[in-house]
Amino acid sequence: MTAVNNALVIGGGFSGMAAALRMRRAGIAVDLVEIDPQWCPLGAGITVNGPTLRALESLGLYGDFVREGFVSNGADCFTADGKPLTHLATPKVHGSDVSGGGGIMRPVLARIMAQATRQAGVDVRLGCSYTTLRQDKDAVTVGFTDGSERRYDLVVGADGVHSRLRGELFPEVTPPGYIGQGVWRAVLPRPPELDAPRMWFGVHIKVGVNPVSNDLMYMFITEDRPTKEHIDPSTWPDVVIGLLQPFTDPFVQALIPHLRQPEAAIDYRPLGNLLVPTPWNRGRVVLIGDTVAATTPHLASGAGIGIESGIVLGEELERHSDLQAALDAFHARRFPRCQLVIGSSERLCRIEIEGGDKAEHARVMRDAMTALAEPI
Repeated sequence: MTAVNNALVIGGGFSGMAAALRMRRAGIAVDLVEIDPQWCPLGAGITVNGPTLRALESLGLYGDFVREGFVSNGADCFTADGKPLTHLATPKVHGSDVSGGGGIMRPVLARIMAQATRQAGVDVRLGCSYTTLRQDKDAVTVGFTDGSERRYDLVVGADGVHSRLRGELFPEVTPPGYIGQGVWRAVLPRPPELDAPRMWFGVHIKVGVNPVSNDLMYMFITEDRPTKEHIDPSTWPDVVIGLLQPFTDPFVQALIPHLRQPEAAIDYRPLGNLLVPTPWNRGRVVLIGDTVAATTPHLASGAGIGIESGIVLGEELERHSDLQAALDAFHARRFPRCQLVIGSSERLCRIEIEGGDKAEHARVMRDAMTALAEPI
């Protein structure tokens, strides 16, 4: 007997879909509402690590990732002029033979998961969200923007880093604060010789590339910016090209001509993080993913910890007959792991901003990835 018979997921991102998929496997009836009528996430490429691939494998989606993305092992680090710094080995994850990491276009991964969500029997309603939540001891009555009303044993809030639900249920939590770095992203043709991620470390700037398909790669640049500011999108190609000029490695310089093409789809985001103390539930409403645990991209684990949280929630709901016991077990498994990712990522960010020890940077990455390779 599961802890609940039916559930609502608010938000159709990676963590919400993972929760829906795992709850359906447990036999729970699941509705999912997503405010975007196209269910089409924005973004360029996304880098994932081995633990994230293991999580996708547990949902039956690793084969799809391999076919439509790119998997690899390890990453090579260089100075700005191309001198080797270190090779970051990706540890083998416990309980799986998946690759050490990979890359894929964010909309492609979203499509893969959305198709699986529908095929699992989740009742998906697009262009729809909640208007009201009323709890009693037995259920949550939810009013929707389409005028309907339904009752659920559990509501899972996965409405993202700018969560309306978090604001209503956790008014004491301040939104994610700017951390002092921004990230630039672009999609570029993949040279045949690039078969694993590479990173170059300059003065307060890090450049990286990762294959996301047989033909494409995704470039990211983390840049120190003391204050959060608006950057005119019309200037983005010039800004990115200027950031790459000091990186004299011929591989990096060869990227520049592609950056003025529309296909590069340059994007800029200021970085912030958030970790809400547990419990992440208020009665029969529980929050997961970026809603309560949002990280910077330094460990390529933001999507991963959200997907894992959706999976673990489904596992504990299946394992327990009592809802509060299931939620307590969920929190016990998830908070330390999310804290590890967010804390380690923030430390990596601080080292980069302060021009700190590159050996410490590599050690923090290695230690975190080794810990994440352990069972979830």
